[in-house]
Amino acid sequence: MHWADLLVLLPAAPYRLAAFPFAAVFHYLCASGHLSLTARYIFLLAGGCLLAGTAMGSYAVLLLIPAAGSVLVLLFVSPARAHTWVFTLQMSWQTFCHLALSSQELNTQDARPAVALSAIMLLTQKATSLALDIHEGLVSLQRGQGLLQQVLPLCSYLLFFPALLGGPLCSFSRFRAQAESCGAVPIPLRAAGQWCLGVLALQGLRVGLARGLGGRQGCASWGCLPHVWAQALPLRLAYYLHWVVDEALLEVAGFGPEAGQGDLSFPDLWTLETTHRLAVFTRTWNKSTSRWLRRLIFQRCPIQPLLATFAFSAWWHGLRPGQVFGFLCWAVMVEADYRIHPFLSARATTQGVKLLYCGTTWVFTQLIVAYILVAVETESFSMLCLLWTSCSSILPLCYGLALLLLLLCAKKPKQN
Repeated sequence: MHWADLLVLLPAAPYRLAAFPFAAVFHYLCASGHLSLTARYIFLLAGGCLLAGTAMGSYAVLLLIPAAGSVLVLLFVSPARAHTWVFTLQMSWQTFCHLALSSQELNTQDARPAVALSAIMLLTQKATSLALDIHEGLVSLQRGQGLLQQVLPLCSYLLFFPALLGGPLCSFSRFRAQAESCGAVPIPLRAAGQWCLGVLALQGLRVGLARGLGGRQGCASWGCLPHVWAQALPLRLAYYLHWVVDEALLEVAGFGPEAGQGDLSFPDLWTLETTHRLAVFTRTWNKSTSRWLRRLIFQRCPIQPLLATFAFSAWWHGLRPGQVFGFLCWAVMVEADYRIHPFLSARATTQGVKLLYCGTTWVFTQLIVAYILVAVETESFSMLCLLWTSCSSILPLCYGLALLLLLLCAKKPKQN
């Protein structure tokens, strides 16, 4: 895949790249003392609205409506009920947009619906995270202030341009603190340069792998798991590129995440490619979204929190057949991982057996991840059926059967 192919996988990439000069200008104006705190909020908000209009056209209205609605809820609904109202508003509107735009996204070459849906999903993350902070008392809104002083930081947080089209989730408290101190920190050119070099390296790797694996993609390649892995590899690298570009943009604007709080650091990349535990891979993949899902669903759901978390993730992503199947399969695989590895590691007593255990489970983890990723990215039900009925499903089925057997074995002592 070449640079043109990258724009197909990442339709918002040109707009993210175009935002870099504006991010650098914003940071320079802050550092030179030309922007007060109110002016910074206005700059970030105006930049977000301009970027939305440029990248989404008329679809930008679909983003501005829930943003305005969430701000009104946060201002006029009690903190005890704000989270419920914001969650209901955001997910109802997002589901409506997914249903209304999914057909246009698939049947046309227009990238604007896909960009708008991605931005709405990120807005849902920020709005529900802020509502939870208010509900738990981590953030308090000074209701005695003027309306502009209350509304401007909230709107700026929900729509600020460096994180409008991508980027790890940051809390409202951190956003406000970074906006206040942005001028005191010089532009991290070295960190941003490292991220940009990472983009070039990943794209070069994608091009090299695409040439080496040329001709193996397509429906015919779904006959076995290695070919599914080859098909999923460009998708994984596209996700890595997406996260690297986003964090580079945030760094230039002065809103870089804390150490270890971004979506992809170089240690994270090493973990994703070397871990033999699917559960570890799941916690490391898209870390800020994983933390958000854990806080929003997993820690608040009293019954089957793991299954509920993955089911909600499928809902949040759009409820296409491939997404529903892929995320529910992911939930079963993670549950199996939690039970299979203690069983196997207890029996790996010698160094040779441990090496065999780690190597085999690493291969299984990589193949299962590829299977899930291809399923999630599958856009039609017929293609999903083709994947499900192929021999690529053997390994996930084996994991599911192993989970069932281990669950039955665990219940027998209790019955006796």
